[in-house]
Amino acid sequence: MTELRWDGRVAIVTGAGRNLGREYVHLLASRGARVVVNDLGVAISDTDGAGDAPAHNPAHDVVAELGTAYGPGVAVASTDSVATPDGGAAIVATALDAFGRVDVVVNNAGVVRQAPFEDYGPELADPVFASQLGGHFNVTRPAWPVMRSQGFGRVVNVSSGAGLWGVPKMGAYATAKMGVVGLTRTLAQEGRADGINVNVIAPSAKTRDGGFGPIPASAELNDWLSPAMIAPLVAWLAHEECDVTGECFSVGGGYVGRVVLAVTPGWRSRDLTPESLRDHFDAVIDEDGLAVMPAGAGDMARMFEGFMPPTTADGR
Repeated sequence: MTELRWDGRVAIVTGAGRNLGREYVHLLASRGARVVVNDLGVAISDTDGAGDAPAHNPAHDVVAELGTAYGPGVAVASTDSVATPDGGAAIVATALDAFGRVDVVVNNAGVVRQAPFEDYGPELADPVFASQLGGHFNVTRPAWPVMRSQGFGRVVNVSSGAGLWGVPKMGAYATAKMGVVGLTRTLAQEGRADGINVNVIAPSAKTRDGGFGPIPASAELNDWLSPAMIAPLVAWLAHEECDVTGECFSVGGGYVGRVVLAVTPGWRSRDLTPESLRDHFDAVIDEDGLAVMPAGAGDMARMFEGFMPPTTADGR
């Protein structure tokens, strides 16, 4: 089996000082990539952002680890915030200053806040929106023209099961994470002609103390949902041989599955009324004949079935 490598490629990974991001940069660097290890170095908190930040930004520690393992010059640290346009531009500038190019962007950084919806005020929601969705914009946007000029780029965005399936008390987080899916599908269409592929993952991994949903905490659970189990998918989506774009993948515990948007055959009437919908709503939601809608597509063909556009003056 031929080993996949990233020799000559430069990857930016945000939130790479700990947990999932750290696994991503280690795998990419071990296969020849040069990496920008970005981390703001703040406390990890899922509630109010309180807590003790690390005494030393972990981005520097990871850069030292990578240098020891894979040689000097393989990694540089960035401690800028993804939550502002200036921070995103500075992260990309770090890659260009150190390595002269940007081939891969992994948008992994973001804060988490949990609260009942009625208590989810702007002091909790705004940092989530700024980092989890704004961060993807702020880092990808300045990297985009660089990748376009090269005729090559790979963007791996990070969503969550909270966005795809919904999780109570995570209103802003789930909103932002589903927004990342929409951004991914749009950028996939914009980047295709320029050799830029954009995909999104929804990882399940143990990065906090405690259990996982209804499963109680244990060493076995931590091992089963190890962050290291996510990195191979990120690396594959970031490789030049991977021609998939605009797709979403659920990954965790050794499992990888494609997540799709699908539309039912539905029901059609040019005389829609609330009453007719009431009487035919079973047909609207009937999943028999469910059709997957790839990025850039949709159910417009169904909506315009039978439509006759007006002719022009010359009969065309």
